[in-house]
This record gives sequence, structure tokens and C-alpha cells, in this order.
Amino acid sequence: MKLFHIIKAVLLSVTLMANLVFASPIEHLEPAFWWVGMKEPKLQLMVHGKAIQHTQVALSYPGVKLLGVQKVQNPNYLFVDLELSPDVKPGSFELSFSRNGKTVARYNYSLLARKEGAAQRQGFGQKDLIYLITPDRFVNADPANDEVNGMSEGLDRANPGGRHGGDIAGMQQALPYLQQLGVTQIWPQPLTENNSPAYSYHGYAATDLYKIDPRFGSNASYKNFVLEANKQGIGVIQDIVLNHIGSNHWWLKDLPEKSWLNYNASFHPTNHARTTVQDPYAAEVDAKAFVDGWFVETMPDLNQRHPLLATYLIQNSIWWVEYAGLSGIREDTYSYADKDFLTQWSKRLMSEYPNFNIVGEEWSANPVVVSYWQKGKQNSDGYQSFTPSMMDFPLYYALLAALTEEESWDKGWIKLYEALGNDVIYPDPSNLVLFEGNHDTARIFSLLNEDSDLYRMAMIYLLTAPRIPQLYYGTEILAQSPKQRDDGLVRSDFPGGWAGDAVNAFSGKGLSQAQLQAQQLIKTLANYRKNNTVLQQGKMKHFSPADGIYSYVRYQDNKQLWVFFNKNADAKTLDLKRYAELLPAHARFTDVLTGKSISTNGSLQLPARGSLMLELEPQ
Repeated sequence: MKLFHIIKAVLLSVTLMANLVFASPIEHLEPAFWWVGMKEPKLQLMVHGKAIQHTQVALSYPGVKLLGVQKVQNPNYLFVDLELSPDVKPGSFELSFSRNGKTVARYNYSLLARKEGAAQRQGFGQKDLIYLITPDRFVNADPANDEVNGMSEGLDRANPGGRHGGDIAGMQQALPYLQQLGVTQIWPQPLTENNSPAYSYHGYAATDLYKIDPRFGSNASYKNFVLEANKQGIGVIQDIVLNHIGSNHWWLKDLPEKSWLNYNASFHPTNHARTTVQDPYAAEVDAKAFVDGWFVETMPDLNQRHPLLATYLIQNSIWWVEYAGLSGIREDTYSYADKDFLTQWSKRLMSEYPNFNIVGEEWSANPVVVSYWQKGKQNSDGYQSFTPSMMDFPLYYALLAALTEEESWDKGWIKLYEALGNDVIYPDPSNLVLFEGNHDTARIFSLLNEDSDLYRMAMIYLLTAPRIPQLYYGTEILAQSPKQRDDGLVRSDFPGGWAGDAVNAFSGKGLSQAQLQAQQLIKTLANYRKNNTVLQQGKMKHFSPADGIYSYVRYQDNKQLWVFFNKNADAKTLDLKRYAELLPAHARFTDVLTGKSISTNGSLQLPARGSLMLELEPQ
């Protein structure tokens, strides 16, 4: 009978416990498995269990060396340092934990073979269109996981701040739609477990960094989603948070030590003074308040200066890249984490995956602030980053100003023109991600006062600028929101993602004519970009705005793509002599959006409040 109960307990346990040979004090062992053939030979295991610190660790496996163990204040933690030789083979070995000569636990640890080409995986880049999704609000394809035992928050679709039921199965179901739309990368907001009692849907307060939230699916379903996306030519970018966790993370029930969290695990709010980490005149007290301060009490701020936590976070990021087959990472609240740790983290990732890409979120309209964090920037304080990309907040704000301000010598198009000129301070401006909106901003169609002409200009600029473009789900169907920040409404349900929806953006049912036109515009622009090396690799030359008109050309070898915007309420005739340095006389164009051929004869007619996207025909 006793043996029966032991077997029953093992079968009912979590995945980690399935690796234990018999009942033991081990509650967590992370990472639960690893891979052979990684560039970095060292591996650190965090073992958590009752008085585990008082055990001795032993193993025997060819090519695996036990370097030692490290202890913290809490006796329930033990950090095991291993070294894997270059020729270690895939397989499993037993980690034994003994006390007073008696084995109290065994763990069967697996070293897996890497997929072919894993180290050389190609990250996202200028060839791509990124599609940002709030998974809970996109498609609910598996209603069975709407309510999950043990999860604090259940389904409440009527509540804008509640969980609505979207899941990984829903994103997978939408892959054909996204592929046809022209999307080549999907960036879902965080999918890891967020077992918070409220507002858990957004994912930015993780309670388990190695586990997919069961209301979204499972680790296995996430891995399969990435695989299926890859089959359709779509990569997946994982949203990772290094700065903080959720207050219901299992660490909070039994912290390794108080210094694991900033301010010794007590709440002190951040001052959000992001310039302090690079300002030569900043007071130390202000810099500390920014980096070490917490966003809110329910998001404990991690102390990445703790070497064991730093290693844990670095290995966690690598684990997800390797396990799920990712093509990129988007790192949330980038500058709030310790900057020396960010160097260590980004260097390690890019060392393991030299063709990979990481984009950081530095929410500032100041390009000096944003450029500080990009790989290759020669900063005056000597700071070095290895993160290749950043979100281009400065150009986003300039685009909004260009489209909504009345034209004058210092307003309107000139804001965009001069903002792009700031590319001189970036080491690699074409690797920045330009977006029209995200989960924290009002919807662009609303910010543009629901003006379809301005929306058209914004989308053309987004898809033709020398950047990596990012679209927020629903923008292609003119999604709306209040102009002031309202997270619940900005992240509204995608129509057609739930059974019984009266409007279905996937099929077009119930969409207005304006929405259908917008959807077709995005499809045309995105698929054109997908197959056009001029937009992926070409140079850019722009011409200073005049009389409400802004124009530029993307060019490569003998190929040219010209873009003209006219904000005026009346049509304008443009003298093409101004563009003679690149444009041949009597040029003929093909209108990319209509397919019509246009003869110029020295001038070009721009429609009122119109946009033209013209491909130069061979002379």
C-alpha cells in the first residue's frame, strides 16, 4: 500500500518531480534540462527544497564536471556549478543529494542534442514585418483552458481589465491569416505564468519564468506554435522581462535572500528618471531610485547585481531561445535593469547566437537616450552594449507630429525629416524597430482623428522607412481607442477571435468598407516589402519638406522606389527637376498600390491629401 501511494504521488506531480526517483526535498530544479554543444561550457542549476543546502551533491557522467556549489542565506537553496566538455554526449545522468551519508534525493538530469543550425539561427531584421499580439485578446481557440484550477484569475470577458480567453492555440489558428497579410515575425506579449489575482492577462508580472501560463497553453504547445509558424515563413519573438517579477512568484514565498530583490525586498517606487544612468551630472541617489525602484508593489524589482540571479536570468533567456526555437527577444523596460548586467546578458546571448536579434524597450523620445543602448555605440562614459536593436520611440513620436500638426517652418513634416536625420547618432539605425503603436499607446487611427488619408500615409511610411516595421494587432482594421491611455480598450478583442462574434476580421464579415480597404492596404504594402530588396537593404535619400509635401526615395543599384506625401487639401503639381540627382528626366513609374503606369514629362501630379508609392520603370 505504501508503494502504491508513492507511485500515485509521483504520477500526480509536476514535470520537475517526474524526474525524481523517489520522494525528496527538491521542489524546484532550474533549468530542468540543458543542451550539449553550447558555446558557454558552464551551467548553473538552482535547486530549491527543504534544507537542500545541507546536502552533498554527486554525479558521474563523461564530460560533465562538478565544479562546486554555492550557498545563500536561505538554507532551502543550493546552486550547483557544472562544466560541460566540448565533446559531452547527449544523455541523462543522476544528480544525487545526500545528507549524513544517506541519499535523500536523486534527480535524473538530461542533456539534449541541439537542433541542426541552432547556433546560427537567423534573427529578425529589415526583411521582416513584426506583428505584436496581446495573446489574451486575439483568438480563443481552446475554451477548455479559460478556467484552470490553481490560477487566481478566471475568465471575465466583459471586464476590459480581465482575462478574455485568447491563447496559443488561437495564435496558431490565425497563422494563415497572418501569412497572407504579409507578417514574417510574431511578437506575443509575455506568455509565461502570471498567477496574479487581477490584470494577469498582460503577462508582465511573471510568477514562473520557466512555465507557460496554462490559460495560454503549455510549454509544448508554445514550442509547437513556433514550429508551425516557421513552416509558414514566420518567426517568433519572445517578450522577456529582466527587471521585475510578479508578487505571486514562488520565490516570494521563500526568497533565496533579501538581496535577491532591490531595497532588500521592500517596496520603493522608481522615479522613472531614465536619463540618470547616462547623465554625467546625475546624483547617485536618483540613479539608484531609477534602477532599483519598483514599478508597483505587485512587481518586485529584481537585483541583477546578485551574481546568482544574473546567471539564472541569462540562462533562462537562452533556455527559451533554444527550447522554443525563437528568432528574437524583445526585452521589456530595458534601461530599468542594471546596465552592467544588461551588457553581460546581451553579450552572452549574442555569443551563443551570433545572427540573432534582440530589441530593447527604452521609452524615450530622445534619440540620445535610446542610442546609448544599441550595440556598437561609442558612449562617452565607455559603456558598451551588445543589444543590436531598440524600439524607435523618437521616430514614432516624430511621425505622429508630422501627421497631426499644421505645416510651418518648425512643425509638421519637418519634425519627421529632422528626426530621421538623427540617425547619425545610431551605430545601426536600420536595425531599429519602428512601430505605429503598441499595447501601451493609444491606437494610431484614433490619434490621427480617424482620418483615413493620414492613416494611409502612416502605414506607407512605416513599411517603406529604413527600419524594421512593427504593426500592432488590429491596426490593419482601423482599431480605435481613447486618445488618453486606456490599456483595457487599447487591447480590445480582435473581431472574429471568439465564437459568435458578429464581426470577423479573418473572413471580412461585418467589416466596413474603410476597414476592408485598410486591411488590403497593409496586405499590399507588407507583401511588396517582403519581396523587395530595395526596402530591405536599399539606401535612402529624403528631400526637405516644402509646401506640405514630403518625399524620399529608397534605392539599390538601378532600382528606385519613390514616396510622395501631400497633406494639402488640394492637388499639387510637383516639378521633378529637384530630384535630378537620382531621377532621370522623363521618368516613368509604376504605382505600387494600383499597378498603373505613370508618365511624368518633368512633373508629377499629387492628389489632395494623397500618397504615392512609385517604382521607377527601367529606362
